[in-house]
Amino acid sequence: MTESNPFVETLPLSIDCPLLTADLPGIGGTLKARPEDFNVEEIPAYAPSGEGEHLFLWIEKSGVSADELTRHLSRTLDISPGELGTAGLKDKQAVTRQFVSVPRRVEANLPAIDGDGIRLLKATPHRHKLRTGHLHGNRFRVLVRDVSETDSLAKGNAIADRVRRSGLPNYFGSQRFGNNFSTLKLGLSLLSETATSSEPSRKSRDRHRSGRRFLHRLALSAAQSWLFNQVLAERLRDGLLDRVLLGDVMQVCTSGGLFVAQDVAAEQLRFDAQDTVTTGPMFGPKMKPTQDEPAVREQRVLDAAQLAPDAFRRYGHLTDGTRRPLLVRPEDLQVSATPDGVLFEFTLPSGAYATVVLREFMKTDELSGE
Repeated sequence: MTESNPFVETLPLSIDCPLLTADLPGIGGTLKARPEDFNVEEIPAYAPSGEGEHLFLWIEKSGVSADELTRHLSRTLDISPGELGTAGLKDKQAVTRQFVSVPRRVEANLPAIDGDGIRLLKATPHRHKLRTGHLHGNRFRVLVRDVSETDSLAKGNAIADRVRRSGLPNYFGSQRFGNNFSTLKLGLSLLSETATSSEPSRKSRDRHRSGRRFLHRLALSAAQSWLFNQVLAERLRDGLLDRVLLGDVMQVCTSGGLFVAQDVAAEQLRFDAQDTVTTGPMFGPKMKPTQDEPAVREQRVLDAAQLAPDAFRRYGHLTDGTRRPLLVRPEDLQVSATPDGVLFEFTLPSGAYATVVLREFMKTDELSGE
């Protein structure tokens, strides 16, 4: 997927993402042994209105990847993939329920959808196509099999108590980076070209002309995510995940609004009350910058990757940058024992990873890339 890049090959792409609950014993076990062990249901940002030129299809799939779903719907409804709309991608090795929007003109073809691990549960008209990110969150119901035989439920509940109090580091999961970091390597290769040229190279222009815009956006997002994970990991190692620093960019939990922390004592109180949360960088030209020590920390990560602060600017048309909460707080977290293992139920906001939550309980190396 990407040309060999000597600079990228020298980077330590696997990263030690420390656990919040490293002092508590894990339950071990096996994740996603069967698709039905991992259930995900979207929580939409809004309900379809009941009128309009599009249809919101409420679809259940089992053992079907996002690409396979796209191809199946395109074929059975006789539409192009670009006419489909989704709020987010869903795992293959899972049972998932999600909205997919299609043009209303294909309504007569809807009975052809069912089959091959895909079921249409409901179809409702709406005025607009569903867009990426139009998602409040996801509900998860996950069974972990083959857990340790000694006090697995007690171990799980002890970790759950910590998580409910403190939240979790909001890492990106390893699936973000591609097999053997292939997606990440492409993103870093694109960005490394900016170190020696302010204008896109001929090779870059040729790649854009070849219709690889989506792939480049995905690769640049992987690079952003990798850099974010490094900032977050350093902060946790330094014991600063639950501390507000002067110059932090804070996010208001209810509105999503961003501001820079100036009165640390006052902002620590708001953070402790879960009214706000500290954020980390998703580097890009429109990202709100930190100040003081947080800015030094973020610059240190860019320096280690030999990337200039404006390395993403040349690709601003593909990714403009933003901030991401350093902490995620699973809602309605429940842990229970079943004859087959330990069952976890929780809700996460859009963009947070269930595998990152379960890593704390299982004590696996899900983020190592190995």
